[in-house]
Amino acid sequence: MTEPQTRIVVLTAPGEGLPAGMEPLENEAELRVAEDMAGLESALPGARVLCVTDFRTDALAEAWPAADRLEWIHATSAGVDALMIPAVRDSDIPVTNARGIFDRCIAEYVLGQVIAFCKDFAGNWQLQQAHRWQHRETEPVAGQRMLVVGAGAIGRRIARTCGAIGIECDGVGRRARAGDEDFAAIYAQADLLSLLPDYDFVVIAAPLTEATRGLFGAAEFDAMAGHARLINIGRGPIVRTEALVDALRDGAIDGAALDVFEEEPLPADHPLWDLPNVHLSAHMAGDFIGWKKALSAQFLDNFRRWQRGEALNNTVDKAQGFVPGT
Repeated sequence: MTEPQTRIVVLTAPGEGLPAGMEPLENEAELRVAEDMAGLESALPGARVLCVTDFRTDALAEAWPAADRLEWIHATSAGVDALMIPAVRDSDIPVTNARGIFDRCIAEYVLGQVIAFCKDFAGNWQLQQAHRWQHRETEPVAGQRMLVVGAGAIGRRIARTCGAIGIECDGVGRRARAGDEDFAAIYAQADLLSLLPDYDFVVIAAPLTEATRGLFGAAEFDAMAGHARLINIGRGPIVRTEALVDALRDGAIDGAALDVFEEEPLPADHPLWDLPNVHLSAHMAGDFIGWKKALSAQFLDNFRRWQRGEALNNTVDKAQGFVPGT
C-alpha cells in the first residue's frame, strides 16, 4: 500500500495564498492553505506539519483541538510569540523559526535610521519642500553610543554593522556576559534602568516574551538622556505606546524610529503619525526584495531534514520564546 502524502498546513494572512517558493512541495506533500480559524480547524486533522506565515494570528488557540497528528510547527518569522499558546508550549512538538533571514536587512535599517537622525534628513526634506536654503551643522555618526536591548542574532548583527562605522555598541541580555566579539559589553536586563542615561541611541531587538512585554514605559523613557532616540525593530508590545507618546511630546527623549507597534496597522488617527522627529515604517525593516522566497527555501530545507529524521534548524526553546544561543 502506498504511504499517504504528508499533510502540510500553511496558515497565512487572508488573501495571501500559498507563499512564493513553496511550489516544489506540491508534488511531494498534501498542501493545505488556511487563512482563518475555520480554515485552520478544517485543515489540521491528520496534518503533521504546520507552517505559520501570519505572525499576528490568533487562530491557533481556537483551532488547536483539531491538531491530532502534528509533529512540527514552523514560523516564517523571527518572533514566535503568536504561537506560544499554553498547548504548544507544554507539548513535545518542536517549534522552529526564521532566524537568519532578516538579520542583515534589519541591521541596515537601524544604521540607516541612525544616519537619518544624525544628519537630519527629515529637516533637509522639510527645507526642500519649503524651497529654503539653510546651512546647518549635523551630528557625527562615529562615536555615538548605542544600547541594543536584545543581544541575540539580530541584535548581534546590528552591533556588528553599526560598530563597523565607529558606533560604540553595548548590549542587554537576560544576564551579563563578558568577552563578547560584537558588543563592547553585555549587561543584564535587570540593570536596564540604570544603563539608559548613558546612550545616544537605544535599539529594541528583543523577542516578545513575558519578560519583555511592556519593558519600556514611563520610567524607562524618563531614564533615557534627553537627546536620545529610540529605535524599535523588535515587537510593538515591548513598548507602552502611550508612555512613548508622552515622552516624545514632553521632550523626555528627542525622537523615535518605529517599525513595530502595539496595534498594527497603526490607526490613521494615531498621534505618532504627526509627532516631530518620529520615523515610522510598516513592519518592514527586514523585508528585502525576495524575502518570501528566502523564507520558503529555509522551510523547504528544514522539511527535508524532518523527512530524513535529522535535527531541525532554528529550534525554539519554548519556555523562553527564542532560539537558544542567539
